[in-house]
Amino acid sequence: MPLPAANSQPDLLILAGEHSGDQHAARLLRELRAERSGLTVCAIGGEELEKAGAQLLFDLTQHSVVGLFEVLKNYGFFKDLFEQTVAWIKEHNPRAICFVDYPGFNLRLAERLQKEGISVKGGGEVQLLYYISPQIWAWKGHRRFKMAKLLDSLAVIFPFEVKCYDDTELPVAYVGHPFTADDYELPLCYDAKGPVLLLPGSRKTPVRRIFPLMLHALERYFQQNPDSPRRAVAIYPGEAIAAVLREQLAHFPSLKDRLSLEPGGSVASASAVMTSSGTMSLNCALAAIPGVIVYRANPLTYFIGRRLVSIDRLGIANILLGRDVYPEYLQGAATPTALSAELVSCLDEPSRLTAMQEAAAELLHLLGEEREISPAQWLGGFLE
Repeated sequence: MPLPAANSQPDLLILAGEHSGDQHAARLLRELRAERSGLTVCAIGGEELEKAGAQLLFDLTQHSVVGLFEVLKNYGFFKDLFEQTVAWIKEHNPRAICFVDYPGFNLRLAERLQKEGISVKGGGEVQLLYYISPQIWAWKGHRRFKMAKLLDSLAVIFPFEVKCYDDTELPVAYVGHPFTADDYELPLCYDAKGPVLLLPGSRKTPVRRIFPLMLHALERYFQQNPDSPRRAVAIYPGEAIAAVLREQLAHFPSLKDRLSLEPGGSVASASAVMTSSGTMSLNCALAAIPGVIVYRANPLTYFIGRRLVSIDRLGIANILLGRDVYPEYLQGAATPTALSAELVSCLDEPSRLTAMQEAAAELLHLLGEEREISPAQWLGGFLE
């Protein structure tokens, strides 16, 4: 099934394949449209971009996968979408394309557009811009050379990322992290009497592996603390993830009156958190909520990944600070016994809260380095 036609000649096409990318791109688009209300923007992304004013051609966030074997299982779907996207770009010829992270799909598309003479660096007219760099400082550092050949500009959100491209000719601008924007409100806050927060992620396949581990740990905690008045809340980013959570929770009747499922969007308070390693883990750290990172991937994906990744941490806050502010329990190490013990520590030991408060201050200082230009100014400069 082909992508729908643009309602009018598009100035910009945005491609964001994950919930976090959809949210960041939506913030960028709102700022851009505040300055240039007449822009026509289409998107392959999610509902946040649609709310921000883009014509949503396809909701890719509902099909987000991670890992070699997960991608291979969905190869036919992604191949079809890829070809549909190329055809749409040929037909509608947007002035610029803004890729948002999601490098597996986006860089392949940029390469195809160059080979077919559609992009500026392929001899065409469509500018290829990239917002939020792939984490080349963690793995696949060689990607920077391909990016320099394909892209017209890159906007990065961590100040140290600019130097990662010093040995290329790619124009790189530091635009600041979305979480440090003046109007950004953290979606989480610490509350000593608040619930235990479960954040299993935004992709269905990892959530199916991670959420049961969290539930087992929570069940064990309540078994050992039957008189505890504390409750738990699991937050989901969309109905597809909510369905997975409900399916898994049905196997834990003892948690029926202890755990509720709530959609993201409003500010949630928490006394402790069990979180996957994605974007929300950084929000948790900035909110100084004591917690632990839980992650489990396809065993072969994990085996291969550990040999390709050049860093020994998974959580973003841990990577940025160079220490485990959130202990990481990965693969077989993520046991109910270990995770429930972490919950006890987070809830009962004041030192955990103190350490998180210090880490949050360090992160704010690190991310708060003065930016060169705002994301909207960077992108708008290519649409003059």
